[in-house]
Amino acid sequence: MRQPLEHWRAATGAPCGRSITFSLSRATRGLGGMATSSQSVEKPVPLEPPPEPGPEPGPGRKLQSWQCLVFFLCFYGFMAQMRPGESFITPYLLGPDKNFTRIQVTNEITPVLSYSYLAVLVPVFLLTDYLRYKPVLLLQSLSYISVWLLLLFGHFVLHMQFMEFFFSLTMAARIAYSSYIFSLVHPAHYQRMAGYSRSAVLLGVFTSSVLGQLLVTVGRVSFTILNYLSLAFLTLTLVLTIFLKRPKRSLFFNQSEPARSGALPSELDQMHPGLDGSMGRKLGRTPLAAWCDWTLVRMLRELGNSLQLPQLRLWSLWWVFNSAGYYLIVYYVHILWNVVEPTTDSTKVYNGGVDAASTLLGAITSFAAGFVKIRWALWAKLVIGVVTALQAGLVFLMYATRSISLCYAAFVLFRGSYQFLVPIATFQIASSLSKELCALVFGVNTFFATVLKTIITLIVSDKRGLGLPVHKQFLVYFVYFVLLSVAYFLAAALGSLWHFQRDRHQPVPLAQELSSPLKEKDIQALNLQDGALSSLQPEATTLALEDSAWAKGPVLRELPDSRELPEAKA
Repeated sequence: MRQPLEHWRAATGAPCGRSITFSLSRATRGLGGMATSSQSVEKPVPLEPPPEPGPEPGPGRKLQSWQCLVFFLCFYGFMAQMRPGESFITPYLLGPDKNFTRIQVTNEITPVLSYSYLAVLVPVFLLTDYLRYKPVLLLQSLSYISVWLLLLFGHFVLHMQFMEFFFSLTMAARIAYSSYIFSLVHPAHYQRMAGYSRSAVLLGVFTSSVLGQLLVTVGRVSFTILNYLSLAFLTLTLVLTIFLKRPKRSLFFNQSEPARSGALPSELDQMHPGLDGSMGRKLGRTPLAAWCDWTLVRMLRELGNSLQLPQLRLWSLWWVFNSAGYYLIVYYVHILWNVVEPTTDSTKVYNGGVDAASTLLGAITSFAAGFVKIRWALWAKLVIGVVTALQAGLVFLMYATRSISLCYAAFVLFRGSYQFLVPIATFQIASSLSKELCALVFGVNTFFATVLKTIITLIVSDKRGLGLPVHKQFLVYFVYFVLLSVAYFLAAALGSLWHFQRDRHQPVPLAQELSSPLKEKDIQALNLQDGALSSLQPEATTLALEDSAWAKGPVLRELPDSRELPEAKA
């Protein structure tokens, strides 16, 4: 689901009134400023960022090592998606192989996925960082094997509920792969590595779905044999996981070790030098002070300060509410297809083909989103409202139609429309945050989306709640998306009214494309340097909060003449 971004940021100058002399050890830690004394002022010395560890393209062994690392990580990501039986789990449970009733699958088995995912999401998220990724990837592989063993050899509802629990573990552990690949490569390669890994994962999902559909339709392979084939692929993935390299650093819990080996500190430490590190971990500190200086706690405080950005709030709310509705549709659509066209002929079940088509369309719309060029500060709410209204119409079509072909097509378009907004939301959230804060924001958004999804599941799907059949559930989901679209349209109308009524001399940010995250970080570093002078000079142009937070160029300022400083202070 999501891509960490990192770029080196220049540190701010030393505070005034302190005598500071430069030394080689301080320069290598990325701290800089002006060396002052009571008698003279030295010229500022520009500092170069210290070298960062990681494979660097070059002649000979380094280039070969980098290529092997990229190939192995992408091959692992591809093989981890090779589960040709996954698209046919629901017809397998409802068919003669397992012979569960539709009520059991809808109201007793499937709801466990939401409950268990909520229970394991936060622990797995923290363990992923604390254990440095590889053990959680091993847990994911073992959980996948457990899922298919229970599918093949389980015969009771309790067995299938345990199957859903292990499947929730695999879902929660997906963050380990996306975080793992960025812990091994040089920051200069983040963008390329993100593209390679995402392509490998999408290609694996597409290949797995097409292979499963061909084996079922053309090869007339039974669902049982298809699940045995999935188990074989997953066993191979477990073997590959064993050979993965375990990184020495992570975002939250394992930052001291790379600091000792000469690696860069985290972006949060560069933004607030002195709050952490060896100098900040002195003996005699109280437990409360140590807790307040813990990286994760400091990041939560930074996250609270970041919530004042309107675009961050908007896209985080979209992530929470629309993701909850999206995954509810994904969880129950296979059961709906069985209701629309119940069949015992496995060759007429096209779940794999639909999953392949929706994956391909999602990849295309995600790619196309990178070329959308509009004023997001002004039109984001309207775009979200239009896409959400389209999703509501597609959900209603899935509810109302009795044609399985229309139901398939509606789901493909529904999934593609959601994937269109995902990279836009990712860009808008990540472009103004550090790598650590970005990961934390996506984790918090996913957690709240899971809470909301669990509440809806408990009320609508669970037999202890309303226990609605799947057909009526889609009517509830249609109303849910309608309410969301109305809220977005109202917010867009109010936002547009506010924009047109404010002072026209305050410019709206220029239309912008989704550009490279590394370029965004470069510009933010320039903004950070400009901001160090903001206390000494007036701004030539003052932007409104919503626009200035997302403007992609540094604010132009005019340095005042030294003779005018007293007047400016007055």
